[in-house]
Amino acid sequence: MTNVFAMGHVGACWILFMWSAAVQLVVLCGVQRTQAGVIPVHIYGTGSSSNGSKEEAGREGLSLYTPPPLVLDYHDGPLMTSSTGIPVYLLWYGVFSKSEKQTVADFVRSISPMNEQQLGLTPSVSMWWKTLTSYKDNRGMQVTSVVSIAGQHTDRSGSLGRNLNLLDVETLVENSVANAYFPADAAAVYVVVTAYNVNVQGFCLSSCGLHSFLQPNAKTKGKQLVYAWVGNPGTQCPGYCAWPFAVDPSIGPQDFKPLIAPNGVGADGMVINLATLLAGTATNPFNTGYYQGVATLPNEAATACLGSFGTGSYPGQPGQLLTNTLTKASFNAYGIRHRQFLLPALWDPTTQTCKTLT
Repeated sequence: MTNVFAMGHVGACWILFMWSAAVQLVVLCGVQRTQAGVIPVHIYGTGSSSNGSKEEAGREGLSLYTPPPLVLDYHDGPLMTSSTGIPVYLLWYGVFSKSEKQTVADFVRSISPMNEQQLGLTPSVSMWWKTLTSYKDNRGMQVTSVVSIAGQHTDRSGSLGRNLNLLDVETLVENSVANAYFPADAAAVYVVVTAYNVNVQGFCLSSCGLHSFLQPNAKTKGKQLVYAWVGNPGTQCPGYCAWPFAVDPSIGPQDFKPLIAPNGVGADGMVINLATLLAGTATNPFNTGYYQGVATLPNEAATACLGSFGTGSYPGQPGQLLTNTLTKASFNAYGIRHRQFLLPALWDPTTQTCKTLT
């Protein structure tokens, strides 16, 4: 059991990986919080038997610990249910390769079901997102199935420098609206993506990204805006924020062989973390939606399913995945342009279990 301390940000949800003989993924929201990593265990006891023999006592004393049901309670707040869908605005901060930008953008574009119909390959990204449409608000409205990229802007020079705190991330979102790069849209998600050489407060030390919201102000045109931030872990911490495509031997299991990333370690790390953030944002945009625990320390749609990507997963093992026969890369979802992605399991409110694609 490992205790992890993280400095959070009020109203914000951090993604962070915790190691305790295995990788685990959790969200932290709020100021300084502590979360213990718990690994499912087998309980070996002395037990009792009908004849009292040590042999039978040993057999009957072997049991599998069954944890309590995993339930994400609904807290009566709004979800992202707009009938017109969720527009995503991508703000690229720093220098990215063309391939990295295309990979992340293609993932977002792959979410909407009409793209699955054009693709014809399964399992697909839109099938993954479909689980989120089972989340309903107090009006019976479900999370929308339509997600699209409404705009992109690149701050290549890094207008606020290479060392950012969390208020700087908020400033980037505000400035993107104030400077008319993007419109003020209360139904949208503004995603700040920071480059490999940009240091963000807490990145690689306690988190891989976060989602939160801005209170209405002059720069946001009086609207409450939802945003997310994710960093490129390819250089700074691939073993921390791009597992299972990389492993840091100083903090992770020693016997796990990293999987081959279909789009590059940095790009696929960003996709995994962005997928986790978008799932949490759609179902818990204002810390009043679906989560387990308290609002400042929630398990959300994806982070409730710690480190699970395929059937049969357990701490330190991602589960059964698909393999590209040519590149040997591992994935569990097809996207547009025959892209291949690895996406986290999602908590399914219908079955109250973690649902995987493979």
